[in-house]
Amino acid sequence: MPDLSLCFKTATTLAALLRNREVSAVEVLEAHLAQIERVNPQVNAIVTMIPEQALERAKAADAAAARGDELGPLHGLPIAHKDLVETKGIRTTFGSPIFSDNIPEQDALLVQRIREAGAVLIGKTNTPEFGAGSQTFNPVFGATKNPHDLTKTCGGSSGGAAVSLASRMLPIADGSDLGGSLRNPASFCNVVGFRTSPGRVPSWPGPGWNTFAVDGPMGRTVEDVGLLLSVMAQPDQRAPLSLTDSGEQFRQPLSRDFKGVRIGWSTDLGGLPVDTRVVQTLEKGRAVLDNLGCELDKRFPDFSGADEIFKTWRAWLYEIRCGAHLKTHRDQIKDTVIWNTESGQKLTGPELGRMEMLRTALYHRVRVFMETHEFLCLPVAQVPPFPVEQEYITEINGIQMETYIDWMRSCYFITVTGLPAISVPCGFTEDGLPVGLQIVGRNRDELGVLQLAYAFQQANPVWQQVPEVAQPS
Repeated sequence: MPDLSLCFKTATTLAALLRNREVSAVEVLEAHLAQIERVNPQVNAIVTMIPEQALERAKAADAAAARGDELGPLHGLPIAHKDLVETKGIRTTFGSPIFSDNIPEQDALLVQRIREAGAVLIGKTNTPEFGAGSQTFNPVFGATKNPHDLTKTCGGSSGGAAVSLASRMLPIADGSDLGGSLRNPASFCNVVGFRTSPGRVPSWPGPGWNTFAVDGPMGRTVEDVGLLLSVMAQPDQRAPLSLTDSGEQFRQPLSRDFKGVRIGWSTDLGGLPVDTRVVQTLEKGRAVLDNLGCELDKRFPDFSGADEIFKTWRAWLYEIRCGAHLKTHRDQIKDTVIWNTESGQKLTGPELGRMEMLRTALYHRVRVFMETHEFLCLPVAQVPPFPVEQEYITEINGIQMETYIDWMRSCYFITVTGLPAISVPCGFTEDGLPVGLQIVGRNRDELGVLQLAYAFQQANPVWQQVPEVAQPS
């Protein structure tokens, strides 16, 4: 019988056990495959499986360890990649019926790196159609359910990844984030999702100069996220925005004293509607930061223009991604993607130029604020998880949302700044729904963000709460 207890260990603990040969890669794989077989039918998080290939790779990892070969930092750890990421020879649908039978001929850069670091690929995780919207459902595989409440959504677009982690079906996972797609599902599922600075995790293939969408790591703990980031964050000449410093810095111990560190604190970013259940849960997180010795300041930067900037550039990016598909497969594309794409087709050069000027001004307002405040602490999502049958939030506190993404403004306002931002488990609402805290750091200070998130996690270890659906029967 597989040892299911292995599925409940952190990735860093498993990595140490594997390096020390206290457990084999085959044993770790078999345990996670058993957990997937038991839990995945209830949550629909992992949508394509390659168990035979995974077993061969796990056996090869064990043989390498037996020979005394140098082992990568992810040696023997199971992983499944988000279904927006190209995986050579493995079905990759982008959540779209247009690509339901698509088999890529190349691996994305992050897939190459994670494999070379020793991870064992077992399949793909679910995502919305073309990653659009923070609710994971699509016409190819259906909806992914929140393991903490199977009637609720897990968020998105890295929803399958977040659910796989929370359900103890994977120890690490990758995701991507345009307007909150690493952070929102992490918040909804009580795991950690890290949107890093543009260029920190080089992305290829794809638009090389895109500073809005980034790939990033997810895990159950901050240390696990640091471990995966250390592999993903290495320079690469194929990605023109790639930062040149090594990712190994993120594997270092994350302990740090935060006494006297100034933090800008806001539960509404100056007037955004935020569900009272989210606010109440975040206030518990504020007490944790107080106890760490942080100096919390209710002042925060002026985010004027962030909404218009994000929506304009998002539309342009969707035109790049889906414009050609709209001409040939319009009947197979969901309405919200059509709207985004057609909005992008209507944009003019002067409009994009004006957005770039507004974005530059916003960046400098935030930069000046961050000279006296090392971090911002904010809500990740403006609402807790909502019914899985509901495509998106249409109103908050009686205020109507104009578009299908307006309820994500607390995330995508930060996207516009380019600053690193992490979602770390904060607590649960009175009705048992997870809520994350968003920690935003200074420009390119991923290490600082990880350190504060780690301190918060150690003082408030709510990540340890296992969903009932994942617990051994």
